[in-house]
Amino acid sequence: MVLRVVDRNVRSHPLTAMWYGALIYQIEHHLFPTMPRNRVREAHFIVGRFCAERSIPYHEVPILQSYREVLRFLHKVGAPLRSRAQGEDTGRARR
Repeated sequence: MVLRVVDRNVRSHPLTAMWYGALIYQIEHHLFPTMPRNRVREAHFIVGRFCAERSIPYHEVPILQSYREVLRFLHKVGAPLRSRAQGEDTGRARR
């Protein structure tokens, strides 16, 4: 399946591609984990076309939106821990 929290590609700008290397192609990395890094960009175009032809969602976003999505997800999954920690802090204050 192509849809998970880590499965997003970052829209490639030459500077972004140089800085992050093949890490901007997370979808292809998860589909083909043993593919050599120098071939991942080529797979990116093939997978993108494949998904478009079959109406499969292919999540590709700018770098800042990618960070926003990841931080929003981490905030959501960390909520139970924060609320539990706040409850413990409140309990200590009452003692």
